[in-house]
Amino acid sequence: MSNKNRMLIILVVDICIIWIAIGISYLFRFNGNVPPIYEKQMLEFACLTTVICGSSLAYFRMYRRMWQYASIGEIIELAKAILIGIIISYGATYALNGERVPLSITSRTLELMLLFMGGSRFLWRLIRVNRTKKTALTNNVLIVGAGDCGALIAKEFMTSNSFMGNRIIGFIDDDPHKRNMQVVGLPVLGTRLNIEEIAAKHQIHDIVIAMPSVKRVHITEIINICKLTGAKVKIIPSINDFIRGRVAVKSLRNVEVEDLLGREPVITDLEGIANYVSDKVVLVTGAGGSIGSELCRQISAFKPSSLLLLGHGENSIYLIEMELRSKFPNVHLETVIADIQDRGRLESVFHKFRPQVVFHAAAHKHVPLMERNPSEAVKNNVFGTRNVADCADKYKAERFVMISSDKAVNPSSIMGATKRIAEMYIQSINTISETQFVAVRFGNVLGSRGSVIPRFKEQIAAGGPVTVTHPDMVRYFMTIPEAVQLVIQAGSFAKGGEIFVLDMGKPVRILDLAQDLIRLSGYEPNVDIEIKFSGMREGEKLFEELLTDEEAVSSTQHERIYIGKPTQINRVELELQFKRIEKVIGENQNSIKDVIEHLVPFYSHVS
Repeated sequence: MSNKNRMLIILVVDICIIWIAIGISYLFRFNGNVPPIYEKQMLEFACLTTVICGSSLAYFRMYRRMWQYASIGEIIELAKAILIGIIISYGATYALNGERVPLSITSRTLELMLLFMGGSRFLWRLIRVNRTKKTALTNNVLIVGAGDCGALIAKEFMTSNSFMGNRIIGFIDDDPHKRNMQVVGLPVLGTRLNIEEIAAKHQIHDIVIAMPSVKRVHITEIINICKLTGAKVKIIPSINDFIRGRVAVKSLRNVEVEDLLGREPVITDLEGIANYVSDKVVLVTGAGGSIGSELCRQISAFKPSSLLLLGHGENSIYLIEMELRSKFPNVHLETVIADIQDRGRLESVFHKFRPQVVFHAAAHKHVPLMERNPSEAVKNNVFGTRNVADCADKYKAERFVMISSDKAVNPSSIMGATKRIAEMYIQSINTISETQFVAVRFGNVLGSRGSVIPRFKEQIAAGGPVTVTHPDMVRYFMTIPEAVQLVIQAGSFAKGGEIFVLDMGKPVRILDLAQDLIRLSGYEPNVDIEIKFSGMREGEKLFEELLTDEEAVSSTQHERIYIGKPTQINRVELELQFKRIEKVIGENQNSIKDVIEHLVPFYSHVS
């Protein structure tokens, strides 16, 4: 039914209610027999009330409200419209014929109009709700959190056409005072300890976690319980969305692996960061990549005088440029398409823009690919880094922050070994340069290009199998935004030559990660989705480390950032080894790996 037709029907019903209410009031006043002297008054009062109350109802927009979502607010507005209409109608009738309508008739008319008009509207709501209930209820839903947020979500589930077929079974809440109580007509069934039992009893298909203000560690505990039920788990994004009134069923998102990490948000020293980034010319290499693009987003918030986006791929640079221009229109951006292996091109960029702070995120990072293409790993990760570092030194940049990897520690892969050589180079150049050179080392980031999480999701969406290399493989994980936030923070601590190590939390077993993703998608591992072990790939280790044996760790002002003690690098020896590497570039893989093995302690390869 169209809105126009619905408004017309409600208007006709309201007119009928006005006449019926006035008729009943007069009949009650005169015991069922209205004297002829009052018949004219009754007719005038009914006509005037129809016009005046109808206008009042229209003024208060009573015909433009969705009554299937009616609440106390709508009833209050309806009562105001009727009361004002009756008062004006009472006065208008007296002004027209000089006779007052008896107050008993006026008050009863008001009561009946409130009762009938309010009742008709809530009858409409009841019909719509019942119609929803009669549709095929395919999904039973359980809401964790019986607070304001949970109540809002429950109401929208019950009234939204988009979620017909979903039935809210009840709430879960740890507050003992809410046990066996009802919220928006639905029972509070138990605490988090009862989730598994309740889910099995009521055949729960979806669980919604509506606790945006609860600490992440508690959310993680609840998610771990929900995983055991086999139900799909969704979550309200954040407390900010709830405070700003953005909570709606459509704002629910699937629980991601990030939620399972259980770490509280990173707290940064904004003043310390602003002191070395704000009003500075900042260069980000690899600006189109996962880490580089997030660096650009977060740096933009500190209002650099100019932000240079340097990358090799034009499409990725174009995308991050468009995003930043939209979100940060006042930040001056310069896009530079360049390859860090091209020394001449880098020289021209540094000469023209004179960057004061350099974040070096450009690198080849895929372990198996680099094992098969060691020359490219060396050219990009080693010589590319040398080019950027030399230019930073030559053009007197204030700080140079290189993004490194836990794979650089006791490396078993060519990628890890090249990142370690890059670390060694910036430590060596720091001893002769006015620029403060540092590296920031961390593990895997969730959701980065080519990482395991997107791959697992693709495999689950395709129906499996999900491939895991080894049942005992573990990795450190961190979200991209928190890793980048800590990278920028670490840059503020730089004195030169340090390797900063980020606290990655507890290592995660990749098999557990795969099983969690399958369960959070509503499936059972090795029942609905098969898990296969493909075997370890070239260059992979069962576990990664964040520090070498000789790097003693010390704390910084930030609880999540540590400093590996700078190691002494013989710059002359390093330059000689670089010349040896240059000679074997393009030759067979083993020649390259032999030279790198001589240069990097603890790296070894099988010929």
